[in-house]
Amino acid sequence: MTFTRTTEQSSNYEQLEKMSVHDLLTNINNEDKTVPLAVEKALPQIENLVSKVVEQMKKGGRLFYIGAGTSGRLGIVDASECPPTFGVPFDLVIGIIAGGDTAIRKAVEFAEDDKEQAWKDLSEWNINENDVVIGIAASGTTPYVIGGLEKCNENSIITGCITCNEGSPLSKTAQFPIEVVVGPEFVTGSSRMKAGTAQKLVLNMISTATMIQLGRVKGNKMVDMQLSNVKLIDRGVRMIMGEIPVSYDEAKALLEKHGSVRKAVENFNK
Repeated sequence: MTFTRTTEQSSNYEQLEKMSVHDLLTNINNEDKTVPLAVEKALPQIENLVSKVVEQMKKGGRLFYIGAGTSGRLGIVDASECPPTFGVPFDLVIGIIAGGDTAIRKAVEFAEDDKEQAWKDLSEWNINENDVVIGIAASGTTPYVIGGLEKCNENSIITGCITCNEGSPLSKTAQFPIEVVVGPEFVTGSSRMKAGTAQKLVLNMISTATMIQLGRVKGNKMVDMQLSNVKLIDRGVRMIMGEIPVSYDEAKALLEKHGSVRKAVENFNK
């Protein structure tokens, strides 16, 4: 199969600077509507990877995301939201970006071109055979990400990837590739747009489905969420009221005593 970077192909739209704001927004929205359909086609690939992540986590493994630029930032966002949402340790899902934490806010020149650095970054976390590493790269050609997965493969560590080109070098490197082919961007080559949206949707699926499989959701509620602000405390109180016959004040007292919705409900009347 010949590898074609559809993410780099010319936009389907011309003379963007001559469009009205209305037309710009309408056309961007029309392009965005195609992304969930592209994700749908990749559901079997996503299922295979999530099943493996769950299997490894049940063995005590962790999930790592590695990426550069927008892809790296999206991995960090997903990883950082797992502790407050699901009450898991901060080091269960870990996002790593080429160029280090500085690159979260500001581009670090040529960081993505270092094929050796990702393994060095992963090694700082004492990565092992129970872990899973998912490389994120819209193009599927980022040296930092490919190099990291190659070293993981050599060290018997499960590898997956999320990319937006079919048949890319990254897909061929990952044991569990996910390819969401979204086509040319509205602004040619601006893969923070449809490709970035696709990656975010897939990351949502991976982390959420994994945490549900690990028992971190009850019914449809985030019973292990961190109670880090007034809104979340109120939500937790109302969750408790929905599970056991108590008043608002009684539910709040239980929540304050036990520290989580799950523990409050489990310890009711004990």
